[in-house]
This record gives sequence, structure tokens and C-alpha cells, in this order.
Amino acid sequence: MDSKQYGTKTATRGIESTALSPEVSKVLRSTYLLLGVTIAFSAIMAGVSMAINAPYFGLWTLLPYVLCLWMTEKNKNNASGIVWVFALTGWMGFTLGPILNMFLATRGAEPIMMALGSTALIFFASSAYVLTTRKNLSFMGGFLMTGMLVAFVAAIANYFMQIPALSLAISSVFALVSTGIIMWQTSAIINGGERNYISATVTLFVMIYNLFVSLLQIFGVMGDD
Repeated sequence: MDSKQYGTKTATRGIESTALSPEVSKVLRSTYLLLGVTIAFSAIMAGVSMAINAPYFGLWTLLPYVLCLWMTEKNKNNASGIVWVFALTGWMGFTLGPILNMFLATRGAEPIMMALGSTALIFFASSAYVLTTRKNLSFMGGFLMTGMLVAFVAAIANYFMQIPALSLAISSVFALVSTGIIMWQTSAIINGGERNYISATVTLFVMIYNLFVSLLQIFGVMGDD
């Protein structure tokens, strides 16, 4: 075998080694397709909520959220799981409406547009980084989930204490951890740790939602006089 043939075969093997398997490509494609549709549906539900001037539900928001999340996970391997995904994302969009109305009334549209643009930029940048480097970030799972749990408990506590500085710190932690989980979940798909596109979609959607709300709160505080 001459050097030219050897070089060609080596290059071919290099391409094959970096190409995604058909199974991974299918999960990734299905995840992003469902994610795009659910984001659009959630945006519609947020618009409906804003139009009818729905009230802010506070901590009561968590009851339907937990129910829909549990039912989605329980039915992730059958067709009804899709229905629960839309129930979950629709509810989250609907509860976002009162928050957006409050920001429009008190701070205008600028924080919303800044948060929306920043969320899109962070999501695409972090996803592109993982898809390009193909890094296995499974080691981050425990740390990220612990960080999310701590931030969640702190957020509930601060709901009653109403400490502005703590609220800003919690939003910052949520934004950082949510970005990390987006990268971790994308890595799990391309490295074989996640084979269910419904679970992957829900994880990515919830993190995008958390990221947007966190950035909205941060930009809102930054915009205060």
C-alpha cells in the first residue's frame, strides 16, 4: 500500500470516528424538533396569558408543574408522553405571561428583549460548543443537579424573605447552572448517555425557561434607577 492510499484510509477513518451514529442523530434531530415546537407552543400560551391578564400564581405554579413533569417522565416511552410534554410546556408558558406583563408595566420591553436575545445566544453557543468538541460532560451531572437543588430551595426561601441582593444572586446561579445543564444534556445525547428524546427535550426546555427568567430578573434589576 502506498502512502497516498494509506493517507486516504486514515482520513476516512478519522471522518467515521467523529461522525454521529444514526441512533444519536435520530435522538438529536427528534429532540431539537420537539424542542422548537414546544417553545413555539409555550410562546403562544404566554401570549394568551398576557392577553387575558392572567394572575400571578406564585408557588401554586409548582403543583401543576410537578404533576406534568412526573407524568411526562412516567410516559416518556409511549405516545402519551408527547401530550404531557405539551401540557408541561404550555403551563410554563401560561405562567410566564403574568411575569412578562409585570415587566412591561414597570420596566418596559427592553429587559424582555435583552433576556430573550441573551437566552438564544447562550443556548446556541453552548450547544454548538458541545456538538463541535464532542466532549463528554457526564462528570458534571452530580454537581449541576446539586447546584440546581440548592438554588431552587434558596429561591423558595427568598420568596418569603424578599431580599433583593439574594434574589439577584439566586438568579445568577440559576443562569449559570442552567447553561451547564444545557451543555451536559447535549453531551449526554451525543455520547450515548441519553436515548429518550422526550426526556432530553423536557430537560432542555426547562433549562431554557430558567435561563430566560433568570436573565430577565437580572436585566430588570440592572435597569432599576
